[in-house]
Amino acid sequence: MTLASTFRDNKAVYTLAGAGDFAVEKLREVPEQAGKVQGEARRNVDKYRGEARKAVDRYRVQARRNVDKYRGEARDNVARIQDKIEVKDIPGAAVAYATHFGTRAVGFIDELAERGKKVVHRTAAEVAESAEGVAAVSAGDARKPASKAKAGQARKTAQEQTKSPASAGNKKNS
Repeated sequence: MTLASTFRDNKAVYTLAGAGDFAVEKLREVPEQAGKVQGEARRNVDKYRGEARKAVDRYRVQARRNVDKYRGEARDNVARIQDKIEVKDIPGAAVAYATHFGTRAVGFIDELAERGKKVVHRTAAEVAESAEGVAAVSAGDARKPASKAKAGQARKTAQEQTKSPASAGNKKNS
């Protein structure tokens, strides 16, 4: 087994390739979204600046009154809540949160691995096609039809690897 095929059969490589592809996709969206948000934010700031100042002044007085009013109520509520919480429930809740997080993390890693598998096999087909093109150019026009057929075969093989049930079995064993 070659080093390249070892890498292609490794779930961590697929996950890393998928994460990179996902990051590139999201980074390409940033400039467009930033321009939209920046223009809208400027318009909103200009529009609501005066209204915001009036509202701040009005609510400052109300906030002071409410803080004094609710301070005592909060102390009473905290004391009641502390009486109801039992220490024996905390480990069970922690296990539930950790299990939920682990399940979501595994699902996300599997999605990245599938995405990476497509990227790796697509790239492998492109490299094979490129290598065959270089070989055809260096050998002259006589080998061009054969190189196109080989490149087509390499693409077909890469596509089959992403769809085959055997590759799904390899993924679970990785």
